[in-house]
Amino acid sequence: MTTVRTRVAIIGAGPAGLLLAHLLDRAGIESVVIDQRSREEIESTIRAGILEQSTVELLDSSGASPRVLSEGNRHEGIELRFAGEGHRIDFADLVDRAVWLFPQHEVLKDLIAVRLTAGQDLRFGITASRVEDENPAHPKVIATDAEGQPLTIEADFVVGADGSRSVARAAVSGSATGGYFREYPFAWFGILCEAPPSSEELIYSNSDKGFALISQRSATVQRMYFQCAPETDPTAFSEAELWEHLQARVPGTTLTEGPIFQRDVLRFRSFVAHELRKNRVALIGDAAHTVPPTGAKGMNLAIADVVLLEKALRALLLENDDRLIDAYAEKALQRIWKAQHFSWWMTSMLHVAPDASDFDRRRQLGELRSVVESKAGQTYLAEAYTGWPHQP
Repeated sequence: MTTVRTRVAIIGAGPAGLLLAHLLDRAGIESVVIDQRSREEIESTIRAGILEQSTVELLDSSGASPRVLSEGNRHEGIELRFAGEGHRIDFADLVDRAVWLFPQHEVLKDLIAVRLTAGQDLRFGITASRVEDENPAHPKVIATDAEGQPLTIEADFVVGADGSRSVARAAVSGSATGGYFREYPFAWFGILCEAPPSSEELIYSNSDKGFALISQRSATVQRMYFQCAPETDPTAFSEAELWEHLQARVPGTTLTEGPIFQRDVLRFRSFVAHELRKNRVALIGDAAHTVPPTGAKGMNLAIADVVLLEKALRALLLENDDRLIDAYAEKALQRIWKAQHFSWWMTSMLHVAPDASDFDRRRQLGELRSVVESKAGQTYLAEAYTGWPHQP
């Protein structure tokens, strides 16, 4: 058995785990980061990326993502479309903030390159099986490498940044699945296509046919979604049928069509773990919580976790001050539940439930009008969508 000793063991080389390692290194705290995936798999898995302003500012100022500003696409508003009409929510005017479109896998490419250049102990193909904390001051990660050889990482602190199927969660909350959970009765059918953007800004469209989101990845690639049943087969539609479904959900806008090269079905779930920290083991990112994608909160919420936890670890490991780590869960949960509410609100306001009555549809349209016809309503949406400032 190989045994490695470090100050902080981080399970998961996603945005949260890698950014935490990056910030800890700047503070002089060493860490080991492991992930069961290969570097190629991590960097090539295409994922959405709507980054809040605070997220962008941190990635840029810390040097974690050198390309986020130069290659990210700044958006100062979105369009809410319903009843055949578009209504722009002007972020810059309402809250003097913006969001950036910069895909998550591009952030990961930057983070991996930056960390390896800095000499980060970053290990791919390592599968963690459990976290042991018999000695609460020195928890261990029990894992195996790509060849099946056992590996133990002894640390002063362990962080579970290993996604929604976290193995670290059991050491924190006593159960791998223990938490507050909600599953929605619909999903998103997503496509990537080779075509220039159909709109300069994102369109969130509520229609009698269901919801659609018209987004973009680059000047030549579009990302679009339409509401579907959770059990929908991604191969069930021809390209012509997919364009028909999308176009029907965005009346008043003519979509720019092109060859579809990726399709998938994304289920909608909300989850918050019962506990975020026990002794010297803590959860961040999807290991701690998941949200529906409608509010664009997933990666941004993970980054907010990192900001809180990194400050707490600096105080604990450099100054032997445990006050911030004791407050970590409570502080993180305040933002998590705000984000859960915003994600639920956007989802319920824009999607047509399978059992929606005529009353439900008319009430929903009334809610949308209450937002777009009120500066206060628009301001709340803009404030939450562009992101609350990170806690000091």
